[in-house]
Parts: sequence; structure tokens; C-alpha cells
Amino acid sequence: MSTTIQLGIMMFLQYAIWGAWYAVLSAYLESDLGFSGVQVGAIYSLFPLAMIIAPFIGGQLADRYFASERIIGVLQLAGGGMLLLAARTTDYANLMLVMFVYCLLYAPTLALTNSIAMANLDNSEKQFGRIRVWGTIGWIAAGLVLAAWRTAALSSPGLEVGGDLLVFAAVVSFIMGIHSFTLPHTPPRTEATSPWAFLESLKMLKDRNFAIFLVICFVVATELQFYYVLTAPFLVSPRIGISDASVSAWMTIGQAAEIFVMAFVLSWSLKRLGMRRTLAIGVLAWPIRYVIFSIGGPTWLLLASLSLHGFCYVFFFVAAFIHVDNVAPPDVRASAQSLIAIVTLGFGSFVGAHFSGRVQDFFTVGDTTDWAHVFLVPVAITVAAAIAFLLFFKEQHLSLTTESEV
Repeated sequence: MSTTIQLGIMMFLQYAIWGAWYAVLSAYLESDLGFSGVQVGAIYSLFPLAMIIAPFIGGQLADRYFASERIIGVLQLAGGGMLLLAARTTDYANLMLVMFVYCLLYAPTLALTNSIAMANLDNSEKQFGRIRVWGTIGWIAAGLVLAAWRTAALSSPGLEVGGDLLVFAAVVSFIMGIHSFTLPHTPPRTEATSPWAFLESLKMLKDRNFAIFLVICFVVATELQFYYVLTAPFLVSPRIGISDASVSAWMTIGQAAEIFVMAFVLSWSLKRLGMRRTLAIGVLAWPIRYVIFSIGGPTWLLLASLSLHGFCYVFFFVAAFIHVDNVAPPDVRASAQSLIAIVTLGFGSFVGAHFSGRVQDFFTVGDTTDWAHVFLVPVAITVAAAIAFLLFFKEQHLSLTTESEV
């Protein structure tokens, strides 16, 4: 099996696990378990909290001690077990604990799969998008399979399983764990002299432009949670009327757009427009999407607006990971990937998960949520982020040295 195929399967499984539960967990927690918006936001904040800790687990071990593919294999197998336990847990406090342990196991694997892919590609800027697109396909496949399972269960009650989304994610996690041991061997870099790779990557913050880049990434990431946490409850609300059984399938529209943008547009944009303009387009797509959400109709326009997620996510987050790989010193690239992950998927998403849950509760009276006002909040914040990006970010490469180069 070629390296390209191995890496494609890796990305497919990695994001199928995430896609199986992340986008629709909020609807499950609210509808099936009866949790409040604040409780849902708190559970969603566990993943970004784990992302804050992840560099000290994944990036440090991969940059200094163990082969990346073996770390991923062990973490995914253990994670599958925790997902099965989470599917059987309905109490809020216990579910918080189980999901936190699971997130600690899964979070490091996101940066590590990026690192493995880039370490085994000849030209990451040109080839990474084509590999990463399989992750988006995996997310879509997970959403469609889950929707098909739930639809079949409507006519065959024997197929109903409590916490089906978590059980499905567990099965894929076990498969990913096994596949990880077949990935290209990616050992720690032998030329590294400092034992603390993550601390070395923090030296990148000495560059003012890179620091500005990370701050804007943080702000934009907080608003991503309005999409992940609130879109499913919004779609199944009486105002829109999408069924619980089909919501995961409808939400794959965003990932389908990701495939198109990542496979056919990202590389072209980076080559013709450059990194700065590509990132700017990504930021500007966010307020457009949330304005349509705030309007709330017609339904066809609302569902079509989900396709903007392709530009929102790919032109900003995927491009951001490529930017970091381009400017990071060679011996700390895995930890540099963890650094951008900790800012976006970590601190940004942690703040955003709590913030979005509280905004939802603030505009909810009884069982009715004023979704128009809920989504105007991220509109204002993402517009401000876009203006700040255009005013202050300059496209350039870092010229920093690590201790090993001094």
C-alpha cells in the first residue's frame, strides 16, 4: 500500500470518529438527556480543554521520545473504550468525567496526524490539502451512516441503541487504532537538543506578525463553536423543523463543501492569492453564514448556507496549519502544530463552547430560543476579526532560530 493511500485512510478514520459525535452531540444531550444550554456548553468545552493539555502529551512525546504512529494507535484504542462507556452514561457529572478522559486521549491525535502527513509528503503546501480532504470525506461518511442507522431504527426498533452516535464513534476509533500501527514510521527528530519541544515552539511568538496571527485565530475559533454547538439544536428546533434522524446528514453539506474547497480551490488560492488573502477570505465567510442563520429562512437558503463552512474552515483553519508548518523551525514542527491547535481547538474553542451555551440560554425563554439574536453575536465578533486581520496581518516567513541552531 502506498504512503499516500495510508495517509488518506488515516485522515478518513481520524475525522470519521470526530464527525460521528461532535456535530450532533448537542442535540442528543438536549433532546435525549435533557441537559441545559450551559451544561451542553460545559461538555463541549472539555474537548478544547483537552487540546490545551494535548501538546504535553502528543507533541512532546512525538518530538522527543516515541514514533508518532504508535502514540496514535495506543490513544485511539483506549479512546474507543471510553466512548463505549460514555454511551452508557446519562448522568451529567459522570458524563463530564468520562468525556474529559476521552477528550484527553483523542485531542493529541489531531496534531499528530497532521504532523505524520506533512513529515511524509514531499511538498506539504501542494499535497496536504489532497490528503486532508479524506478527513472531510470521513466526517461526511460518519454523518450519513449515523443518519441511515437512525432512519432504519424508526421502522425497526431493534436497531435502536442508546447513545448510538458514541457507539459508532467507538467502533471507528478501534479501527483507527489498529490502522495506526501500519502508518509510515515517523520517529522523533534525532537532531533536536532541547528536551522540551513545546517550549521551543513558543519562541515563534517573538515574531510580532505571528503573535497577531495567533490572536486572530483565537478569536475566530471562539465563534466556530456557534456552528458546532448550536447548529444541530437550531436545525431541529420548531422554527426550522429538521428531524433528529436526518440532522446529521443535512449537516454534512458543510463537509461536502470542504471537499470541493480543499481538493480544488485551496492549492490554487495559496498559489495565486497568497496565504494572507486566502486567510482573509476564510474569515469573511463566517459573518455571511451567521447572518443567514440569523435571518432563519427560507429553509433552502439556510441549508445552502451550510456550504459556506467549506471556505470558513478550509481557507482559515487548514490554511493556518499549513502556514505554521511553513514558518516553524524543523525540529519543533510537531509541537508547532500543537501550538496552533492549542490556540484554536484549545483556548478558543474552550471559551467559545461556554460562551455559545450562555448566549443560547440568555436568549431562551421557557422552551423557546430567539435564534435570530443568538447568531447576531458571532456576526459582530467575526466582522471585527476580519477587519483586524486585514489591518494588522502581513504575509511573511519567520526568521527565528532554536537552541539547536545557535
